[in-house]
Amino acid sequence: MATVHHSPPVAKAAVPATRRWRSGVPTPRWLVGLIVPVALLGLWQWLVNREVYTRSQLPAPNDVWLAGRQLWEAELLVEHVTISIERVALGFAWGAGIAILIGLAVGLSPVVDALLSPTIQAIRAIPSLAWVPLLVLWMGIGDQPKITLVAIGVFFPVFTALVGGIQQIDRRLVEVGQAYGLRGPALAWHILLPAAAPALLTGLRIGLAQGWLFLVAAELIGASRGLGFLLTDGQNTGRADIIVLSIVLLALLGKGTDVLLGLLQRRVLRWSDAWQA
Repeated sequence: MATVHHSPPVAKAAVPATRRWRSGVPTPRWLVGLIVPVALLGLWQWLVNREVYTRSQLPAPNDVWLAGRQLWEAELLVEHVTISIERVALGFAWGAGIAILIGLAVGLSPVVDALLSPTIQAIRAIPSLAWVPLLVLWMGIGDQPKITLVAIGVFFPVFTALVGGIQQIDRRLVEVGQAYGLRGPALAWHILLPAAAPALLTGLRIGLAQGWLFLVAAELIGASRGLGFLLTDGQNTGRADIIVLSIVLLALLGKGTDVLLGLLQRRVLRWSDAWQA
C-alpha cells in the first residue's frame, strides 16, 4: 500500500502594515494611530464645555484654529514655521554628521574610545538651558547659537546609538573585513556603518526628536521668529490660544519629520527580516 505523505501546514504570512479586527477587514495602521489623537481632541472639547478650566487657561479647539487663521492671514504663521524647520534641519545635519564621524572613530580605535567617551558622557548630562547663556556670550543672538544648541541636542542620541551598535557587531564580521585588507575609514564605511545601520537610524530618529525639544530652548536666545518665540510670546501676552497652537504645531512637525525618517529607515533596512507585532 502506498504511503500518503502529508505536507506540514504553511503559516500565513503576516501583514505588518495593517491590523485586522475580528471581522477580518484589514485596517490601515495610520487609521489605528488616529484613535488616540481624536479621543484627546474629544476630551479637550469636553473639558472646555464643562468649564473645568476657563478659556484663558484652556482655549477651545476652535479658538486655537482661529488663532492660527489670524496668524496665517497676517502672513506670520508660515514665517514662524519655516524658520523653525530651517533651524532644526541645519542643527540636525551638523549634530548628526559630527556624531557619526566621532562615533566611527570611537568604534575603530580603543584609544579614541578611552580618550573621548568619558568626556562626551559627562557633557551629555548638562541641561539644554545651561548652554544658553554661554552660547549667547560666544555667538551673540543670531541664528548661529540656535542652530548650535539644536546640534548639541541631536549629537548625543546619535553618538550613543551608533557606538552601541558598533559594539554589538559580530567580531568575526570585522575580522573578515580586515582579512580583505580593510582598515581605517574603509573598514568603517564597508563594515561598521552598514552593520550598525539599524542602531544608527534609531539614534537619528531619537536625535531628531531631541532637536525639536532643544529648539524651544534655542529660540529663547533673543529670537523674534520661530515656534519657540511664538510660545513664549503667547505666555507674555496671556494668549493661551497661541501657546496651545505652538504646542500643536511642534507636535505635528515633530511627528511629520519622524515619519520621513521612518520611511528612510524602512527603505535602508529593507533587507532586514526583523519581527513586527
